[in-house]
Amino acid sequence: MLHGFCSMMTPRAFACLLLLPFSAALSALADTRVFLTVQGTPKGLNLAAPLEWYDHEAVNEKREGVFLDSAKTFQTLIGIGGAITDAAAETLAKLPAAQQEAVVRAYYNPTDGIGYTFARTNIHSCDFSSESYTYIQDGDTSLSTFSVAHDEKYRLPLIRRAIAAAGGKLTLFASPWSPPAWMKDNQDMLHGGKLKPEYRELWARYMAAFVKAYRKAGVPVWGLTVQNEPMAVQKWESCVFSAEEERDFVKGYLGPVLARSGLGGVKIIAWDHNRTLLYQRAETLLDDPAAAKYIWGVGYHWYLDECFDNVRLVKSIYPAKHLLLTEACNGPYKTEQRGDWAWGEKYGSQMISDFNAGAEAWTDWNILLDEQGGPNHVGNYCFAPIHGDTRTGELFYQNSYYYLGHFSKFIRPGARRIAASSTTNSLQTTAFLNPDGKLAAVIMNGTDKPVKFMLWRAGRSAAELSPAHSIMTAVIE
Repeated sequence: MLHGFCSMMTPRAFACLLLLPFSAALSALADTRVFLTVQGTPKGLNLAAPLEWYDHEAVNEKREGVFLDSAKTFQTLIGIGGAITDAAAETLAKLPAAQQEAVVRAYYNPTDGIGYTFARTNIHSCDFSSESYTYIQDGDTSLSTFSVAHDEKYRLPLIRRAIAAAGGKLTLFASPWSPPAWMKDNQDMLHGGKLKPEYRELWARYMAAFVKAYRKAGVPVWGLTVQNEPMAVQKWESCVFSAEEERDFVKGYLGPVLARSGLGGVKIIAWDHNRTLLYQRAETLLDDPAAAKYIWGVGYHWYLDECFDNVRLVKSIYPAKHLLLTEACNGPYKTEQRGDWAWGEKYGSQMISDFNAGAEAWTDWNILLDEQGGPNHVGNYCFAPIHGDTRTGELFYQNSYYYLGHFSKFIRPGARRIAASSTTNSLQTTAFLNPDGKLAAVIMNGTDKPVKFMLWRAGRSAAELSPAHSIMTAVIE
C-alpha cells in the first residue's frame, strides 16, 4: 500500500525507491533505515537513504543533537492503536469491498499497513453510535435477556477482521459510556446522572456479561475501563462518578464480581478521563489498598490542557501501576480542515510526550468515520485518521494516519523505552528498543525551519536533517 518517495530533503540524497512496494523497500536497505513524513508530500512514511555512521565527532553546543542510550531502559510498550466503534464499523460496511479491505490492511497489517496492535471498543452505545441502545430489556435485573446480537451486524465482524489482519492477536479493552437509563438517578442514558446504589452490583455483572459474550463471539477482551469520562455531563451517553464513588464501585463491586465470574485476569483501568485531574483521581483510588488491588492501571484522555507532568507524577508515585492514553481525536469536524497539517503534528507531539512520561499504550479514537465525521447520534462529529465517503467510496488518509504510523509500525509490543535526549526544543524525540533488537527512534520537527542535527549512539554519530514540519523514524539494527 505504501510506496517509496524520492526526495532531496537532507544533505545527502534520499534513496529513490519510487513504486517499490513497502515490503520490498524494507528489504532493500540494511543497518539503519529512515522513514519520513513531510508537510506538502502526498503520502507519508516515505523511505529515505540509510544513515551513514561514523566514529564520534566531538560534542559541540553549536551543533544540535539527539542522543540515544539503549543501556537505560524504562517502561515496556503494550501496544498502539485506535477505537473500533459503532461509527467506524457502520462506515466501513457502507464502503465497497475493496475499500473495506484497504482500510483494514492500512491499520492492522504490519507489513503493508501501520501495524496496529491495540484497540478500544464501547460497551453498548456511545455518541459514535447511530442510536442509543443496551444489551438487555428494561428492568431485567437477572440479565436473562442479555445479548450482544446488535454488535454482530457491524462491530464484531470488523473487530474479527482486524484481529485476523493483525496476525491473530489484538489487545482489546472496552469502555462503558453509561449504564441503562433505568439504572440511573436521572432515568436517562444521556446528560450525566449517576448509577443508583442499588444497581452497582448489577452493573458490574452486566460488564462481566459483556466480556463473556464477546469472548464467546471470538473476541477476547483484555481490559475494562470503569467509566468513560466520569467527570463529564455530556449531551450523549455519560455517567458521573466522583473519585470516591469510583473507588467504592471498584473495590466493592466490579473487582469482586469479575473475580467471582472467573474474569480476574481482565485488567481494570480507572479514570479514563483527562490528564488534568489524573493525579487527584489516582491518589484517591490507589491510596486505598482494597481498591488498588483490583486496579491494573489508570487511563487518560488528551483533551483540555496537556499536563504531561501529571502522567509523570503518577508514574513516579505509583510505579507498580500502568498508564495509558485511552482516547484522542481532533475536532469538531469541518471538511475544509481535513488536510490541516496541525492535526498530525498534535498526535506526534503528544505521543512523544506521553511515552516519555511513562505511558505504556496509546489509543486513538475512531479508526474510521464518514464524510461528515460520523455517524454520531447527537451530532458530535470529529476527525479520524481515515475518512470514507459512503456516497462515492473514496478514502481520505489524513496526515494523522502517517504520524501514528511512525510509532505503531516500528515500535512493537514488548519494546522497552530507552533514553533519548534532544539538545533543542525544535526537535522532540522518543526511542524504543524492540524485542527483535531493532531500535526505533522517532524525531519530530514542528517548527517552520529545517534543523540539521547529529544522531549519537554507542560511540558513533550520523549527520541528518529534519525538514520543517516533519516526523521521522530511524530504525537501527
